[in-house]
Amino acid sequence: MWKKILFTLVVLGLFQGCASNLSGSSYSRDEARKIQTVEYATVEGVRPVIIEGTKTQIGTASGAIIGGVAGSTVGEGAGSDIMTAVGGVVGGLAGAAAEEGLTRRQGIEITLRKEKDGQIISVVQQADPKETFQLGDRVRILRVGGQVRVAH
Repeated sequence: MWKKILFTLVVLGLFQGCASNLSGSSYSRDEARKIQTVEYATVEGVRPVIIEGTKTQIGTASGAIIGGVAGSTVGEGAGSDIMTAVGGVVGGLAGAAAEEGLTRRQGIEITLRKEKDGQIISVVQQADPKETFQLGDRVRILRVGGQVRVAH
């Protein structure tokens, strides 16, 4: 029983490891020490959004394994085999839903008017309580390696 609980905790820890930080103040290792282009803009609007979670095979496979193991403890013979299969399918669906839910993040959509040409653009990034944006704020649009972020 303890092995099953430990396995479940390890799998849930893997889900958290899959979630990357998408805030304006977080950089991946690949983005560090690279030249960034900088543009200045004024915040025209801010609204909360949800950034959906990851949908990889990790959640489905982990859930299927856990569900199959749990199902195999029910009944004997052919009944146990059927419950193993049912547990695997139900566990796979539950694992996929759990992964998406655990890696979902609160985000913000920031609408900006660029100073250089007046173009209006929108950037979505993970909400960061340490960096809030208000209408009229002058901010930087930072581009590196195809990624864009907004920061003060």
